[in-house]
Amino acid sequence: MYCPFCSATDTKVIDSRLVSDGHQIRRRRECLACHERYTTFESAELLMPRIIKRDGTREPFNEDKMRSGFSRALEKRPVSIERVELSINKLKSQLRATGEREVTSEMLGNLTMAQLKELDKVAYLRFASVYLSFEDISEFADEIARLGKESLSRGKNTDKNTDKKTDQKVIKNTGQKK
Repeated sequence: MYCPFCSATDTKVIDSRLVSDGHQIRRRRECLACHERYTTFESAELLMPRIIKRDGTREPFNEDKMRSGFSRALEKRPVSIERVELSINKLKSQLRATGEREVTSEMLGNLTMAQLKELDKVAYLRFASVYLSFEDISEFADEIARLGKESLSRGKNTDKNTDKKTDQKVIKNTGQKK
């Protein structure tokens, strides 16, 4: 590393700390020639896969384009910026985890819909209506019904587990076996 003051190559690291939730390292350095101190930041350069569009063209992954889609879907919805950032980072990690140099826009769209479904059902419907090209109201109704069934089945599973835990507590307190 060259000193930004005198361009000498001999520098010494004085302090290193993790920043940005562990995604960067902040290093305090001192030049051994001029004794000036300065800060550098180090982060991993992770390549995102290219996107293969429906028409066969390929383009680099564009995070701004993805953020724009999230923003439009989540407009006027009660979702914190922190949760949105977490979802975007999770989606990017999922793309990198494929290990592929190229992924289809269909895969990216499906991952995006899954993240939006976790964040906010209305935002999911907004995005899905454009992405899946809903033609009429019946397609909206079908998707809303599907969401309702998923919510009910999750609720029933939660209730069953809660009932079992409650039963176990009652059994422990009374000393009876069930």
